[in-house]
Amino acid sequence: MIDRYSRECMRDIWSEENKYTTWLAIEVKACEALCELGTVPKEALANIQKKAAFDVKRIAEIEEVTRHDVIAFTTSVAEYVGEDSRYIHWGLTSSDVLDTSFSMLLKEASGIILKDIDELLAVLKDRAFEHKLTVMIGRSHGIHAEPITFGLKMALWYDEMLRQRERMQRAMDAISVGKLSGAVGTFAHNPPFVEEYVCRELGLKPASISTQVIQRDVYAEFFTTLAVIGASIEKFAVEIRHLQRTEVSEVSEYFSAGQKGSSAMPHKKNPILSENISGLARLLRGNALAAIENVALWHERDISHSSVERVIGPDSTTLLDFMLVRFTGLMRKLIVYPESMQKNLELSRGLYYSQKILLELTLRGISREDAYRIVQRNALAAWDQKKDFKAFILQDSEITAKITPQEIEEFCSNDFFTAHVDDIFKRVFD
Repeated sequence: MIDRYSRECMRDIWSEENKYTTWLAIEVKACEALCELGTVPKEALANIQKKAAFDVKRIAEIEEVTRHDVIAFTTSVAEYVGEDSRYIHWGLTSSDVLDTSFSMLLKEASGIILKDIDELLAVLKDRAFEHKLTVMIGRSHGIHAEPITFGLKMALWYDEMLRQRERMQRAMDAISVGKLSGAVGTFAHNPPFVEEYVCRELGLKPASISTQVIQRDVYAEFFTTLAVIGASIEKFAVEIRHLQRTEVSEVSEYFSAGQKGSSAMPHKKNPILSENISGLARLLRGNALAAIENVALWHERDISHSSVERVIGPDSTTLLDFMLVRFTGLMRKLIVYPESMQKNLELSRGLYYSQKILLELTLRGISREDAYRIVQRNALAAWDQKKDFKAFILQDSEITAKITPQEIEEFCSNDFFTAHVDDIFKRVFD
Protein backbone atom coordinates (compact mmCIF):
# COMPACT_ATOMS: atom_id res chain seq x y z
CA MET A 1 0.00 0.00 0.00
CA ILE A 2 1.15 3.52 -0.78
CA ASP A 3 1.56 5.69 2.32
CA ARG A 4 2.98 9.02 1.14
CA TYR A 5 1.04 12.19 1.79
CA SER A 6 0.71 14.32 -1.33
CA ARG A 7 -1.41 14.78 -4.41
CA GLU A 8 1.18 12.58 -6.16
CA CYS A 9 0.17 9.87 -3.72
CA MET A 10 -3.46 10.12 -4.80
CA ARG A 11 -2.36 9.86 -8.42
CA ASP A 12 -0.28 6.82 -7.51
CA ILE A 13 -3.27 5.14 -5.89
CA TRP A 14 -5.23 5.36 -9.14
CA SER A 15 -2.34 4.39 -11.38
CA GLU A 16 -2.57 1.29 -13.55
CA GLU A 17 0.39 -0.17 -11.66
CA ASN A 18 -1.32 0.13 -8.29
CA LYS A 19 -4.65 -1.14 -9.64
CA TYR A 20 -3.08 -4.33 -10.96
CA THR A 21 -0.98 -4.71 -7.81
CA THR A 22 -4.24 -4.70 -5.86
CA TRP A 23 -5.82 -7.22 -8.22
CA LEU A 24 -2.81 -9.48 -7.84
CA ALA A 25 -2.99 -9.30 -4.05
CA ILE A 26 -6.60 -10.48 -4.18
CA GLU A 27 -5.81 -13.33 -6.56
CA VAL A 28 -2.85 -14.55 -4.50
CA LYS A 29 -4.79 -14.36 -1.24
CA ALA A 30 -7.60 -16.37 -2.85
CA CYS A 31 -5.03 -19.03 -3.79
CA GLU A 32 -3.82 -19.09 -0.19
CA ALA A 33 -7.36 -19.68 1.03
CA LEU A 34 -7.89 -22.41 -1.56
CA CYS A 35 -4.65 -24.01 -0.47
CA GLU A 36 -5.92 -24.24 3.09
CA LEU A 37 -9.01 -25.97 1.71
CA GLY A 38 -6.85 -28.39 -0.29
CA THR A 39 -7.91 -27.14 -3.71
CA VAL A 40 -4.51 -25.64 -4.55
CA PRO A 41 -1.42 -27.79 -3.84
CA LYS A 42 1.16 -26.26 -1.51
CA GLU A 43 3.85 -26.47 -4.18
CA ALA A 44 1.62 -24.61 -6.65
CA LEU A 45 0.87 -21.91 -4.07
CA ALA A 46 4.59 -21.46 -3.35
CA ASN A 47 5.24 -21.09 -7.06
CA ILE A 48 2.40 -18.57 -7.43
CA GLN A 49 3.60 -16.53 -4.46
CA LYS A 50 7.12 -16.49 -5.86
CA LYS A 51 6.45 -15.80 -9.53
CA ALA A 52 3.12 -13.96 -9.73
CA ALA A 53 3.64 -10.67 -11.53
CA PHE A 54 2.24 -8.67 -14.42
CA ASP A 55 3.27 -6.25 -17.12
CA VAL A 56 1.08 -3.19 -17.68
CA LYS A 57 2.00 -2.85 -21.35
CA ARG A 58 1.43 -6.55 -21.95
CA ILE A 59 -2.01 -6.35 -20.32
CA ALA A 60 -2.92 -3.51 -22.67
CA GLU A 61 -1.77 -5.57 -25.65
CA ILE A 62 -3.83 -8.59 -24.61
CA GLU A 63 -6.88 -6.45 -23.88
CA GLU A 64 -6.75 -5.12 -27.44
CA VAL A 65 -7.66 -8.67 -28.46
CA THR A 66 -9.77 -9.97 -25.57
CA ARG A 67 -11.68 -6.73 -24.90
CA HIS A 68 -11.77 -7.87 -21.26
CA ASP A 69 -9.48 -6.30 -18.70
CA VAL A 70 -9.55 -9.06 -16.07
CA ILE A 71 -8.86 -11.79 -18.63
CA ALA A 72 -6.02 -9.68 -20.03
CA PHE A 73 -4.65 -9.34 -16.50
CA THR A 74 -4.85 -13.03 -15.62
CA THR A 75 -3.29 -13.93 -18.96
CA SER A 76 -0.35 -11.64 -18.26
CA VAL A 77 0.06 -13.15 -14.79
CA ALA A 78 -0.08 -16.65 -16.29
CA GLU A 79 2.88 -15.79 -18.52
CA TYR A 80 4.95 -15.28 -15.36
CA VAL A 81 3.60 -18.17 -13.29
CA GLY A 82 3.36 -20.92 -15.88
CA GLU A 83 1.38 -24.13 -15.45
CA ASP A 84 0.24 -23.37 -11.89
CA SER A 85 -1.60 -20.31 -13.15
CA ARG A 86 -4.60 -22.59 -13.66
CA TYR A 87 -5.35 -22.05 -9.99
CA ILE A 88 -5.39 -18.27 -10.30
CA HIS A 89 -8.92 -16.82 -10.46
CA TRP A 90 -10.23 -20.30 -9.58
CA GLY A 91 -13.99 -20.12 -8.98
CA LEU A 92 -13.98 -16.33 -9.11
CA THR A 93 -15.85 -13.92 -11.32
CA SER A 94 -14.42 -10.61 -12.54
CA SER A 95 -16.43 -8.54 -10.09
CA ASP A 96 -14.93 -10.47 -7.18
CA VAL A 97 -11.65 -8.84 -8.10
CA LEU A 98 -12.99 -5.53 -9.44
CA ASP A 99 -15.28 -4.70 -6.53
CA THR A 100 -12.92 -5.87 -3.81
CA SER A 101 -10.06 -3.91 -5.34
CA PHE A 102 -12.26 -0.82 -5.82
CA SER A 103 -13.01 -0.88 -2.11
CA MET A 104 -9.31 -1.26 -1.32
CA LEU A 105 -8.39 1.71 -3.52
CA LEU A 106 -11.16 3.87 -2.07
CA LYS A 107 -9.96 2.94 1.41
CA GLU A 108 -6.42 4.02 0.52
CA ALA A 109 -7.73 7.27 -0.93
CA SER A 110 -9.81 7.84 2.21
CA GLY A 111 -6.67 7.70 4.32
CA ILE A 112 -5.23 10.61 2.37
CA ILE A 113 -8.45 12.62 2.64
CA LEU A 114 -8.54 12.09 6.41
CA LYS A 115 -4.97 13.41 6.65
CA ASP A 116 -6.00 16.39 4.53
CA ILE A 117 -8.87 17.14 6.90
CA ASP A 118 -6.54 16.90 9.89
CA GLU A 119 -4.22 19.46 8.28
CA LEU A 120 -7.13 21.83 7.67
CA LEU A 121 -8.43 21.39 11.21
CA ALA A 122 -5.03 22.39 12.61
CA VAL A 123 -4.94 25.56 10.50
CA LEU A 124 -8.53 26.51 11.34
CA LYS A 125 -7.81 26.08 15.03
CA ASP A 126 -4.74 28.31 14.80
CA ARG A 127 -6.66 31.04 12.97
CA ALA A 128 -9.56 30.77 15.40
CA PHE A 129 -7.37 31.45 18.43
CA GLU A 130 -5.41 34.11 16.57
CA HIS A 131 -8.63 36.07 15.94
CA LYS A 132 -10.62 34.96 18.95
CA LEU A 133 -11.47 38.55 19.86
CA THR A 134 -11.14 40.23 16.45
CA VAL A 135 -14.57 41.84 16.34
CA MET A 136 -16.44 42.06 13.04
CA ILE A 137 -20.03 42.53 12.01
CA GLY A 138 -22.15 39.42 11.67
CA ARG A 139 -24.43 39.35 8.67
CA SER A 140 -27.76 37.71 7.94
CA HIS A 141 -29.30 37.97 4.47
CA GLY A 142 -26.08 39.81 3.59
CA ILE A 143 -27.14 42.68 5.89
CA HIS A 144 -25.48 43.84 9.10
CA ALA A 145 -26.88 41.92 12.07
CA GLU A 146 -24.87 41.96 15.34
CA PRO A 147 -21.13 41.79 16.05
CA ILE A 148 -19.29 38.48 16.16
CA THR A 149 -15.56 37.77 16.03
CA PHE A 150 -13.57 36.39 13.14
CA GLY A 151 -12.34 33.74 15.55
CA LEU A 152 -15.90 32.55 16.07
CA LYS A 153 -16.28 32.18 12.31
CA MET A 154 -13.13 30.05 12.24
CA ALA A 155 -14.32 28.02 15.23
CA LEU A 156 -17.58 27.34 13.40
CA TRP A 157 -15.68 26.06 10.37
CA TYR A 158 -13.48 23.93 12.62
CA ASP A 159 -16.52 22.38 14.25
CA GLU A 160 -18.07 21.67 10.86
CA MET A 161 -14.89 19.99 9.64
CA LEU A 162 -14.85 17.82 12.77
CA ARG A 163 -18.24 16.52 11.70
CA GLN A 164 -16.95 16.04 8.17
CA ARG A 165 -14.03 14.04 9.50
CA GLU A 166 -16.44 11.76 11.35
CA ARG A 167 -18.46 11.34 8.14
CA MET A 168 -15.32 10.53 6.17
CA GLN A 169 -14.26 7.95 8.74
CA ARG A 170 -17.71 6.35 8.57
CA ALA A 171 -17.60 6.39 4.78
CA MET A 172 -14.19 4.71 4.79
CA ASP A 173 -15.49 2.06 7.19
CA ALA A 174 -18.59 1.53 5.04
CA ILE A 175 -16.56 1.13 1.87
CA SER A 176 -14.10 -1.30 3.46
CA VAL A 177 -16.04 -4.31 2.24
CA GLY A 178 -15.15 -7.04 -0.23
CA LYS A 179 -16.85 -9.95 -1.98
CA LEU A 180 -15.66 -13.22 -3.50
CA SER A 181 -19.01 -14.97 -3.70
CA GLY A 182 -18.86 -15.91 -7.37
CA ALA A 183 -20.95 -15.29 -10.44
CA VAL A 184 -24.29 -14.54 -8.74
CA GLY A 185 -23.26 -14.43 -5.09
CA THR A 186 -24.10 -18.02 -4.11
CA PHE A 187 -20.57 -19.30 -3.30
CA ALA A 188 -21.33 -22.17 -5.68
CA HIS A 189 -17.68 -22.82 -6.54
CA ASN A 190 -15.82 -21.44 -3.50
CA PRO A 191 -17.17 -21.55 0.07
CA PRO A 192 -17.53 -18.37 2.19
CA PHE A 193 -14.20 -19.20 3.84
CA VAL A 194 -12.34 -17.94 0.76
CA GLU A 195 -14.08 -14.56 0.91
CA GLU A 196 -13.59 -14.32 4.67
CA TYR A 197 -9.90 -15.18 4.41
CA VAL A 198 -9.15 -12.72 1.60
CA CYS A 199 -11.07 -9.87 3.20
CA ARG A 200 -9.43 -10.42 6.58
CA GLU A 201 -5.96 -10.48 5.01
CA LEU A 202 -6.63 -7.31 3.02
CA GLY A 203 -8.24 -5.31 5.83
CA LEU A 204 -11.82 -5.51 4.59
CA LYS A 205 -15.10 -6.88 5.89
CA PRO A 206 -16.85 -9.56 3.82
CA ALA A 207 -20.20 -8.46 2.43
CA SER A 208 -23.01 -10.11 4.39
CA ILE A 209 -24.66 -10.97 1.08
CA SER A 210 -23.92 -9.99 -2.49
CA THR A 211 -24.97 -10.75 -6.02
CA GLN A 212 -22.31 -10.68 -8.71
CA VAL A 213 -21.40 -7.28 -7.25
CA ILE A 214 -21.25 -5.42 -3.98
CA GLN A 215 -24.51 -3.48 -3.84
CA ARG A 216 -24.03 0.05 -5.10
CA ASP A 217 -25.72 1.82 -2.20
CA VAL A 218 -22.40 1.27 -0.42
CA TYR A 219 -20.54 3.31 -3.03
CA ALA A 220 -23.35 5.86 -3.30
CA GLU A 221 -22.92 6.59 0.41
CA PHE A 222 -19.19 7.05 -0.06
CA PHE A 223 -19.40 9.45 -3.00
CA THR A 224 -22.22 11.39 -1.38
CA THR A 225 -19.99 11.87 1.66
CA LEU A 226 -17.26 13.29 -0.57
CA ALA A 227 -19.80 15.71 -2.03
CA VAL A 228 -21.02 16.79 1.41
CA ILE A 229 -17.44 17.49 2.52
CA GLY A 230 -16.91 19.41 -0.71
CA ALA A 231 -20.05 21.43 0.02
CA SER A 232 -18.58 22.61 3.32
CA ILE A 233 -15.31 23.60 1.66
CA GLU A 234 -17.32 25.48 -0.94
CA LYS A 235 -19.32 27.20 1.82
CA PHE A 236 -16.10 28.44 3.39
CA ALA A 237 -14.74 29.52 0.01
CA VAL A 238 -17.90 31.47 -0.81
CA GLU A 239 -17.52 33.33 2.49
CA ILE A 240 -13.94 34.24 1.61
CA ARG A 241 -15.13 35.49 -1.77
CA HIS A 242 -17.75 37.70 -0.14
CA LEU A 243 -15.36 39.06 2.47
CA GLN A 244 -12.77 39.88 -0.21
CA ARG A 245 -15.21 42.01 -2.23
CA THR A 246 -13.90 45.55 -2.64
CA GLU A 247 -16.86 46.99 -0.75
CA VAL A 248 -16.12 44.68 2.21
CA SER A 249 -12.36 44.06 2.11
CA GLU A 250 -12.16 42.23 5.44
CA VAL A 251 -9.96 39.39 4.23
CA SER A 252 -8.09 38.51 1.06
CA GLU A 253 -6.32 35.57 -0.44
CA TYR A 254 -2.54 35.83 -0.43
CA PHE A 255 -1.25 37.51 -3.59
CA SER A 256 2.31 36.44 -4.36
CA ALA A 257 5.06 38.56 -5.90
CA GLY A 258 4.71 38.55 -9.66
CA GLN A 259 1.16 37.20 -9.58
CA LYS A 260 -1.29 38.74 -12.06
CA GLY A 261 -5.01 39.14 -11.47
CA SER A 262 -6.26 40.14 -14.90
CA SER A 263 -4.96 40.23 -18.44
CA ALA A 264 -6.72 43.58 -18.94
CA MET A 265 -6.70 45.31 -15.54
CA PRO A 266 -3.36 45.45 -13.70
CA HIS A 267 -4.97 46.49 -10.42
CA LYS A 268 -6.96 43.27 -9.96
CA LYS A 269 -6.50 40.86 -7.05
CA ASN A 270 -9.12 38.17 -7.46
CA PRO A 271 -10.16 35.34 -5.08
CA ILE A 272 -9.29 32.72 -7.69
CA LEU A 273 -8.48 29.91 -5.26
CA SER A 274 -11.89 30.18 -3.64
CA GLU A 275 -13.58 30.41 -7.01
CA ASN A 276 -11.79 27.26 -8.17
CA ILE A 277 -13.06 25.47 -5.08
CA SER A 278 -16.65 26.53 -5.79
CA GLY A 279 -16.40 25.07 -9.28
CA LEU A 280 -14.86 21.78 -8.20
CA ALA A 281 -17.56 21.25 -5.57
CA ARG A 282 -20.09 21.13 -8.42
CA LEU A 283 -18.22 18.22 -9.95
CA LEU A 284 -18.30 16.32 -6.67
CA ARG A 285 -22.06 16.76 -6.45
CA GLY A 286 -22.49 15.61 -10.04
CA ASN A 287 -20.38 12.53 -9.37
CA ALA A 288 -22.40 11.76 -6.24
CA LEU A 289 -25.56 11.81 -8.33
CA ALA A 290 -23.94 9.42 -10.81
CA ALA A 291 -23.10 7.08 -7.91
CA ILE A 292 -26.72 7.17 -6.77
CA GLU A 293 -27.85 6.36 -10.30
CA ASN A 294 -25.62 3.27 -10.13
CA VAL A 295 -27.67 1.72 -7.32
CA ALA A 296 -30.40 0.38 -9.60
CA LEU A 297 -28.78 -2.40 -11.66
CA TRP A 298 -30.57 -5.13 -13.59
CA HIS A 299 -31.17 -8.35 -11.65
CA GLU A 300 -27.92 -9.69 -10.12
CA ARG A 301 -25.76 -7.28 -12.09
CA ASP A 302 -25.32 -5.33 -15.27
CA ILE A 303 -22.32 -3.29 -16.38
CA SER A 304 -23.84 0.20 -16.47
CA HIS A 305 -22.09 1.15 -13.21
CA SER A 306 -18.61 0.17 -14.34
CA SER A 307 -17.82 2.99 -16.74
CA VAL A 308 -19.13 5.52 -14.24
CA GLU A 309 -16.96 4.26 -11.40
CA ARG A 310 -13.83 4.18 -13.52
CA VAL A 311 -14.27 7.95 -13.77
CA ILE A 312 -15.73 9.03 -10.44
CA GLY A 313 -13.44 6.85 -8.30
CA PRO A 314 -10.20 8.58 -9.18
CA ASP A 315 -11.83 11.90 -10.06
CA SER A 316 -13.83 12.49 -6.88
CA THR A 317 -11.12 11.40 -4.45
CA THR A 318 -8.50 13.43 -6.32
CA LEU A 319 -10.81 16.45 -6.53
CA LEU A 320 -11.53 16.45 -2.80
CA ASP A 321 -7.87 15.91 -1.98
CA PHE A 322 -6.99 18.88 -4.17
CA MET A 323 -9.75 21.06 -2.69
CA LEU A 324 -8.70 20.31 0.88
CA VAL A 325 -5.02 20.93 0.22
CA ARG A 326 -5.82 24.12 -1.68
CA PHE A 327 -8.14 25.47 0.99
CA THR A 328 -5.70 24.62 3.78
CA GLY A 329 -3.00 26.62 2.00
CA LEU A 330 -5.44 29.45 1.40
CA MET A 331 -6.40 29.63 5.09
CA ARG A 332 -2.82 29.39 6.27
CA LYS A 333 -1.91 32.46 4.22
CA LEU A 334 -5.24 34.28 4.44
CA ILE A 335 -4.75 38.00 5.08
CA VAL A 336 -7.15 39.43 7.67
CA TYR A 337 -7.88 43.16 7.94
CA PRO A 338 -9.14 43.97 11.48
CA GLU A 339 -9.18 47.69 10.67
CA SER A 340 -11.57 47.08 7.79
CA MET A 341 -13.72 44.95 10.05
CA GLN A 342 -13.91 47.84 12.52
CA LYS A 343 -14.66 50.31 9.74
CA ASN A 344 -17.49 48.13 8.42
CA LEU A 345 -18.79 47.67 11.94
CA GLU A 346 -19.26 51.42 12.16
CA LEU A 347 -21.18 51.67 8.87
CA SER A 348 -24.51 50.91 10.54
CA ARG A 349 -23.86 53.55 13.23
CA GLY A 350 -24.74 51.34 16.17
CA LEU A 351 -27.97 49.89 14.78
CA TYR A 352 -26.86 46.48 16.02
CA TYR A 353 -27.65 47.63 19.58
CA SER A 354 -31.36 47.58 18.69
CA GLN A 355 -32.07 44.13 20.16
CA LYS A 356 -30.40 45.01 23.45
CA ILE A 357 -32.61 48.10 23.83
CA LEU A 358 -35.67 46.10 22.78
CA LEU A 359 -35.04 43.45 25.43
CA GLU A 360 -34.36 46.00 28.15
CA LEU A 361 -37.65 47.73 27.41
CA THR A 362 -39.54 44.44 27.74
CA LEU A 363 -37.88 43.84 31.12
CA ARG A 364 -39.19 47.21 32.25
CA GLY A 365 -42.87 46.63 31.61
CA ILE A 366 -43.34 47.42 27.89
CA SER A 367 -44.89 44.77 25.66
CA ARG A 368 -42.63 43.25 23.05
CA GLU A 369 -44.81 44.61 20.26
CA ASP A 370 -44.64 48.17 21.59
CA ALA A 371 -40.93 47.88 22.35
CA TYR A 372 -40.27 46.64 18.82
CA ARG A 373 -42.25 49.56 17.35
CA ILE A 374 -40.38 52.12 19.43
CA VAL A 375 -36.92 50.76 18.68
CA GLN A 376 -37.62 50.17 15.00
CA ARG A 377 -38.87 53.73 14.62
CA ASN A 378 -35.54 55.05 15.87
CA ALA A 379 -33.50 52.53 13.91
CA LEU A 380 -35.15 53.38 10.60
CA ALA A 381 -34.79 57.10 11.24
CA ALA A 382 -31.12 56.71 12.11
CA TRP A 383 -30.54 54.73 8.90
CA ASP A 384 -32.46 57.15 6.68
CA GLN A 385 -30.77 60.23 8.14
CA LYS A 386 -27.35 58.55 8.36
CA LYS A 387 -27.00 59.42 12.04
CA ASP A 388 -25.97 57.52 15.14
CA PHE A 389 -28.60 55.16 16.53
CA LYS A 390 -27.67 55.92 20.11
CA ALA A 391 -28.31 59.63 19.58
CA PHE A 392 -31.87 58.89 18.49
CA ILE A 393 -32.76 56.65 21.42
CA LEU A 394 -31.27 59.15 23.86
CA GLN A 395 -33.79 61.69 22.51
CA ASP A 396 -36.79 59.34 22.58
CA SER A 397 -38.86 60.04 25.70
CA GLU A 398 -40.60 56.64 25.52
CA ILE A 399 -37.21 55.01 25.87
CA THR A 400 -35.60 57.37 28.36
CA ALA A 401 -38.68 57.06 30.57
CA LYS A 402 -37.66 53.45 31.10
CA ILE A 403 -33.87 53.44 30.53
CA THR A 404 -31.57 56.13 31.85
CA PRO A 405 -28.98 57.82 29.60
CA GLN A 406 -26.24 56.23 31.67
CA GLU A 407 -27.75 52.79 31.09
CA ILE A 408 -28.08 53.48 27.38
CA GLU A 409 -24.38 54.32 27.25
CA GLU A 410 -23.66 51.06 29.04
CA PHE A 411 -25.89 49.00 26.78
CA CYS A 412 -24.41 50.49 23.59
CA SER A 413 -21.19 48.56 24.04
CA ASN A 414 -19.72 45.56 22.25
CA ASP A 415 -18.74 43.86 25.48
CA PHE A 416 -21.88 41.76 25.83
CA PHE A 417 -21.52 40.53 22.23
CA THR A 418 -18.17 38.91 23.10
CA ALA A 419 -18.94 37.94 26.70
CA HIS A 420 -19.37 34.25 25.90
CA VAL A 421 -16.63 33.74 23.33
CA ASP A 422 -14.61 31.75 25.86
CA ASP A 423 -17.61 29.54 26.58
CA ILE A 424 -18.10 28.81 22.88
CA PHE A 425 -14.40 28.07 22.39
CA LYS A 426 -14.48 25.62 25.29
CA ARG A 427 -17.40 23.82 23.70
CA VAL A 428 -15.66 23.56 20.34
CA PHE A 429 -12.04 22.96 21.27
CA ASP A 430 -12.24 21.17 24.64
